[in-house]
Amino acid sequence: MDTVETILATAAGLLLIGIAGRDIFDALFHPEGRGALARMLARLVWAVFQRAGASRRAFAAAGPVALLVVIASWAALLALGWALLYLPHIPEGFNGVAGGASDWVDALNISLVTLTTVGFGDVVPAAGWLRLVTPLEALLGFGLLSASISWLLLIYPVLARRRSLAYEIRLLRDADAEEPGTLEHLRGEPAERLYQELTSRLIAVERDLVNFPVTYYFAEADERFSLPAVAPYLLELAEHGTADPSGHVRLRARLLRRAVADFAATTASGFHGMSGATTEELLHAYARDHPGSSAVRR
Repeated sequence: MDTVETILATAAGLLLIGIAGRDIFDALFHPEGRGALARMLARLVWAVFQRAGASRRAFAAAGPVALLVVIASWAALLALGWALLYLPHIPEGFNGVAGGASDWVDALNISLVTLTTVGFGDVVPAAGWLRLVTPLEALLGFGLLSASISWLLLIYPVLARRRSLAYEIRLLRDADAEEPGTLEHLRGEPAERLYQELTSRLIAVERDLVNFPVTYYFAEADERFSLPAVAPYLLELAEHGTADPSGHVRLRARLLRRAVADFAATTASGFHGMSGATTEELLHAYARDHPGSSAVRR
């Protein structure tokens, strides 16, 4: 390679590594999960499932597929970036590389073997600076693997909290439907405790959604655990409490109503994109964005 090609390959490699590194940091370590590439890829996978007209059970695979696509994309960017850094220095920079028409294949092979920390040992860096650089790629590869596993372990408790809240709201809604007037008898301290508990749990779910945006794309195969389907009833429950004669209950109900409004705004600004609408309309847009989870207006 001549000097210009070397500079271009090195610059392109550093750019790809920088894009991957920034997105990994933003998605896994930023308190608000701001990985732009990760969000775009997850939304793209979601759109593919929507356009394919997937069934409810098929949609349950959208979240896991999105996770795999995001992690694979990070790994691919890192592998290609490091391969571009190595390419101008093949074969003279590495012992065990013959060179020739397969320079690109050799560079990618070295990058993949180093990134995955496999280290076959058939090719070793000869240049001093390469001996220092290649361990950095191995360190990044190990860090990506560890961080991805930690990400997965954090996501499933988030989903469990959301499913638990959705199921409790559904049970309340079903009890109210089976025995009309149930809410009319919900007064005093029991009502206050109920509103307080629902508010705290909804705030936790909303923060989970901000911190782990990819969880938005985990649809539920079982509608009992689908928050999009029952979120509008939570607003109805809050509205009912604001008319309670007890000031303590009214305060808790207003807090719940505000938490519902914030949750609806989060789903709109971060995901389905609807804006300039009421809280109820945003909640129904949230439900429509999850096929099979359409909320029923009462």
